[in-house]
Amino acid sequence: MIHTFSFACSPEEAQNEAFIQQQIAAECGPQFVHYRWKKRSIDARSRNIKINATLECSESPLPSRIRSFTFNNVIQCPEIHIIGAGPAGLFAALFALMNGRKPVIFERGKDVRLRRRDLAQIGRLQTINEESNYCFGEGGAGTYSDGKLYTRSKKRGEVQLVLELLVHFGADENILVDAHPHIGTNKLPKIIENIREFIRAKGGEVHFDSKLTGLRRKGRALSHLEINKSLIVPVNQVILATGHSARDVFYLLHQAGIQILPKPFALGVRVEHAQELIDRLQYHGRLNDEFLPPASYSLVEQVDGKGVYSFCMCPGGIIAPCATRNGEVVTNGWSPSKRNNPYANSGIVVAIEPSDFENPLDPLVCLKFQESVERACHDAAGNHQHAPAQRLKDFVDGKKSDSFPRSSYTPGIVSVRLDQVLPRFVADRLQKAFRAFNQKMPGFLTNDAVVHAPESRTSSPVLIPRDRERLHHVEVRNLYPCAEGAGYAGGIVSAAIDGMNCVEAIISQ
Repeated sequence: MIHTFSFACSPEEAQNEAFIQQQIAAECGPQFVHYRWKKRSIDARSRNIKINATLECSESPLPSRIRSFTFNNVIQCPEIHIIGAGPAGLFAALFALMNGRKPVIFERGKDVRLRRRDLAQIGRLQTINEESNYCFGEGGAGTYSDGKLYTRSKKRGEVQLVLELLVHFGADENILVDAHPHIGTNKLPKIIENIREFIRAKGGEVHFDSKLTGLRRKGRALSHLEINKSLIVPVNQVILATGHSARDVFYLLHQAGIQILPKPFALGVRVEHAQELIDRLQYHGRLNDEFLPPASYSLVEQVDGKGVYSFCMCPGGIIAPCATRNGEVVTNGWSPSKRNNPYANSGIVVAIEPSDFENPLDPLVCLKFQESVERACHDAAGNHQHAPAQRLKDFVDGKKSDSFPRSSYTPGIVSVRLDQVLPRFVADRLQKAFRAFNQKMPGFLTNDAVVHAPESRTSSPVLIPRDRERLHHVEVRNLYPCAEGAGYAGGIVSAAIDGMNCVEAIISQ
C-alpha cells in the first residue's frame, strides 16, 4: 500500500534524510521505509522560506511511476503527414504510433546536431541560416531556448502523459515532481534524438531539409503537399505544426485562399539582471544558498488598459539571438539544466491586439507589425545581429546609456534609446511597468540591469481557425492546424498535448 502525505519544511530540512524519515515515521509508522517525492515547490513569500513537500511512501519498494507504453510497428499502416518536428509534431507522431498510424514528418530545418552549428554561426559570423536557427529545426524553438515544461493546462492527465513520455525517452524523473519542471537546453537535444530514432525504428518517417512550399486542394480537402518546390506528396490527413515563427506558412495559406485571422500576441524587451540580485530580492537577502535554486520571478501590471508582464523568465540563463531571417533582430532566453550562469533574464512584454491598428481585420496585421519592429531594431543597432540595448534605469528615464555591464547576448549590444525605436505605445507602457515592478520588488529598477530589444516571438500573431470539436480547419476538412503556430498552445507541454489531440481527432473520424 502506498501512502501519500504533505507537509511544509525549511529548505535545509527538505535535503536532510534523517528529517524526512522522521516525518514519514510520525505520519505513517516506522515500517514505511521506502519513499519518494511526489510534488515539490518553494514558498518564498515570507522571510521564513518553506518547501511544500508531498511524499509517497510504502512498506515495500515502490513501483515505477512511469506507465508502460505500447507502440505499434506502423510501416504498413495508414499515414498521417505532419509538417514540423517541434513538440507538437513529435508527440503527434508518438501518439500516432500508439494508435496504429504511420507518421510522416517533414521538417524544414536540420536535425539537432547539425542545427547546433548554425546557432554557433549566428554569434560568430552574425548571419542567420533562414531554415536552421533557434526557431527552425528538429525539436522546434524550445530545444535550444530552455526546455521549460511549466504549463497552465488544466488537463492534468494529458500533462502527466507528456511528462512521462519525456522521462521514457531520457528526461530526469524530477520533471514529474517539481512545480516548475525544466529540462535544460544542454539535455533536451539528446531526448529529441531518442524520440526521432524511435519513430523511425517503428516504421515512421522523419525528413529534414524538407520545407512546405505549396498546397494543392481538391474541393474542401488538401490533395497534395509540395515540398522544396519539387516533391509532390499525395496526402489524406495533414497536421500543420510549424510553430509561431513560420511566417512563410501564414503567407502561403493566405495566398492559397485558406482562412487565417489576426491574433493578439505580446511584444516588448528582454531584461537581464545579475542572478545574485534576483536571489537577494526573492529570497529576502539569502545569497549563495546551497539549499535553494536560482530564484525566478513573475510580474504583471495593468498599464493604460493593457497587460504588461514577465514572460519566459530564465534563472541562471543566457539571452540568445532568435531571428529567423537576416535583416531582423529577435531576443529570447534559455537556461542550462543547472541554471548556473551568473545572469537572470526575462521577457517583459506588452499585450498587442488587432484593434491597436487601423486595419484590424487584415489577417496579417499583427504579423506585419511584429516584422516591422524586428527590422527597426536591426537597423537601429547598425546591421548584423547586434541588439539595441539600454541600461534599465536609463530606459525608464529616457537617457542613452554611455556604457554597459557585461551582457550574455553573444553577438553584442549597441547603445540605443529604445523609446525612440520601439513603438511609442509599447515603450511608454514598458517604462511605467518597470516603475511599478520596482514597487513590488524594490531594487529591480537598477542601472546594473540591461534591456535588450526586441522580445517579439511570444506567441503566434496569426490564428488558423479550426472546428472546436473535430480540430480540423473550418474550411479544409483534412488540415489540422496545431499548437503554437496555429494559435492553440503556449509552450512545450501544451504544444505536445495539442499534437496528440489532433491525432486523436483524426482517428475518431
